[in-house]
Amino acid sequence: MRVAARLYTPAEAGAVSGLKLKAVHNAIDKHVVEPVGKAHVAAVGKANGVGARFLTGEDLVRLRVWRGVGDTLSAERRQRLFVAIAADPSAKTVQADELLIVDVGKARKQVDRGVRDLEAAEAIIAKDKGTLGGEPVFKGTRIPVYGIAAMLDAGATVEDLLSGYPKLTERMLNLARIWAAAHPRRGRPKSLSDLGLAMKSTRRVSRKGDPLAGRTKTAVSALG
Repeated sequence: MRVAARLYTPAEAGAVSGLKLKAVHNAIDKHVVEPVGKAHVAAVGKANGVGARFLTGEDLVRLRVWRGVGDTLSAERRQRLFVAIAADPSAKTVQADELLIVDVGKARKQVDRGVRDLEAAEAIIAKDKGTLGGEPVFKGTRIPVYGIAAMLDAGATVEDLLSGYPKLTERMLNLARIWAAAHPRRGRPKSLSDLGLAMKSTRRVSRKGDPLAGRTKTAVSALG
């Protein structure tokens, strides 16, 4: 992995490892991973590190493994597994006990891919007070990232959004979701009009895996 020197907030760790933010905080509270000390935070020059929880790249691998094994291992057995993983970073598999073999190589690849995606998102998204009042947008556009992520979560299709925003690509839409997960908005969510978007149409779609079979939810297509 290429992430040894960087530290991650719980939100960033969740976006990279595929866990919900609440699950990351739960993992910290259960001591599945341990936030680094103030000295480490200062050493890598992480801004605004006082009182924050920061995790290392190896912590992200532990989170991914924990996501896979869950609570099937006791805290003691899980700790032995993590020690074995740290002892041989190049190992593709690690034997947790007599019956469980963990594919650590796959977990590292998944985390590394998540890290690359987060870095790619950070490279194409910026905040400028002169653009939409400092709202995060895709560089060179006035397209709000949170708005795109919200529309995807609401059920808007990739085709709809690409049709309404020809400057975007499917890759950029995926990165918008990752960036929004890594940087959750504080305070009251802004409305579409706050983001400079106007409603063009709505349509009803069935969501895959919806426990309320036969019902539909409204998907919004809002284009600026």
